[in-house]
Amino acid sequence: MSTATPPAVADQPAPEFLENAGFRRFTVDEYHQMIRAGILVDGEPIELLEGWMVKKMAHGTPHDSAMDAIEGLLPGLLSPEWFARCQRAVTLSDSEPEPDYAVVRGPRSRYRESHPTPPDIGLVIEFSASSLRIDRTGKARIYARENIPVYWVVNVVDKVIEVYTQPSGPAADPAYAHRQDYPVGAAVPVVLDGTTVGTVAVADVMG
Repeated sequence: MSTATPPAVADQPAPEFLENAGFRRFTVDEYHQMIRAGILVDGEPIELLEGWMVKKMAHGTPHDSAMDAIEGLLPGLLSPEWFARCQRAVTLSDSEPEPDYAVVRGPRSRYRESHPTPPDIGLVIEFSASSLRIDRTGKARIYARENIPVYWVVNVVDKVIEVYTQPSGPAADPAYAHRQDYPVGAAVPVVLDGTTVGTVAVADVMG
């Protein structure tokens, strides 16, 4: 777990998508200390993004319906070496988001004492309606910085699954170099460690 202190607020203002995030940035270690101390309680709709504690957005019916579909489709494609975690934290260098799904390396017991970190993560999925701007910009930047190899934005507004690959890793402006959109009628390859383990039909997710 990294405990590197993020840049001071005076040096780096809150990103544009975190206008109401707060006035002080926190390290991942400080965030964990607040959880252990009961300052933040289990189930509180907060996640740490680039040092800012951000309130998670409420979900609408299309968002949850698409999540239900993936929940039924994804596990059957995974070998015993991988499993899917739903809305559970992953620990990154300056963030601890709770992606809608993260496909991580097993066994499950390896996460009894700590959350998955970037080397454990093969695929991250965010389902987007009201959060579409954040997921395309802020969260894409966070995941690209950490070299998460594949990032899906399930865009329930436009009924498209956006697949982001080729992360930059740490950079002045972290980003994914490649994006491919899969509309209804297409099938999205599920790629783990560079190997396609199956496909997910967009129509089966979007209804």
